[in-house]
Amino acid sequence: MKTEEPTVSAARSRIMRGNRQKDTKPELVVRRCLHAMGYRFRLHRRDLPGNPDIVLPRHHTVIQVHGCFWHQHAGCKLANVPRTRRDYWIPKLARNVERDAASAKALEALGWRVITVWECDVNNPTALRNRFRKLLPSDV
Repeated sequence: MKTEEPTVSAARSRIMRGNRQKDTKPELVVRRCLHAMGYRFRLHRRDLPGNPDIVLPRHHTVIQVHGCFWHQHAGCKLANVPRTRRDYWIPKLARNVERDAASAKALEALGWRVITVWECDVNNPTALRNRFRKLLPSDV
């Protein structure tokens, strides 16, 4: 007798498909900010560990734009763990955090500087711009 695997509902599949990996709203805000400041960059370079969101080759810097929920931003109200199916969500989100740390370590080992911008950081464009002014060279 064959046991059936539990199936994910069509509604849940539709919701999960709606979670983009590229060109997210926070990522677009960061890209617009950098471009307005005069920085030029490449997107999602597959030849680098972790496929970084934004790569500034001239400055040997990568910028990872992380969603607070998916990447579990410590201390952020957006990083809550769902109350249902915790046995699924806790390991899944922990794997994301582990993968982020491994990618950052591998990039740094190759000589890249890694900047992480969180989803909640893009709500204040002035602070974001000031942060980039401090972290990135101004010779653009």
